[in-house]
Amino acid sequence: MHKHRNAELPRIRYALLLTAALTLAACATPTPAPTEQMAVARAAIAHAAGAGSAEAAPAEMALARDKLRRAETALAAKDNDTALALSQQAQADAQLAEARTEAIKADRSAQALDESARALREEMARKAQ
Repeated sequence: MHKHRNAELPRIRYALLLTAALTLAACATPTPAPTEQMAVARAAIAHAAGAGSAEAAPAEMALARDKLRRAETALAAKDNDTALALSQQAQADAQLAEARTEAIKADRSAQALDESARALREEMARKAQ
């Protein structure tokens, strides 16, 4: 069970490092309206929702949606730096939600497989008697 959760840590670290690097790079020059990044964040949230993350990882999905909403507000106010940073964070939160959802699904599958194997062993033991 813990192997699945540990497997998502490198992806989480990568997403956080990428977000930090992009944020630092954005500080060097005026930031154009991040319309493409906003679309990517929206798509990541929709993809995570389609994977069942609203139920499996509601806190992460709520964060992603809130940050996207705040990014849209910043974009409307022409605060492109804030809009970019928040949309990147929204994307990372959605990806985290989806990764947690997939880990939960994998854990459930592993548990079901363990239960099937246990039932099969018990049946074989009964037949051997």
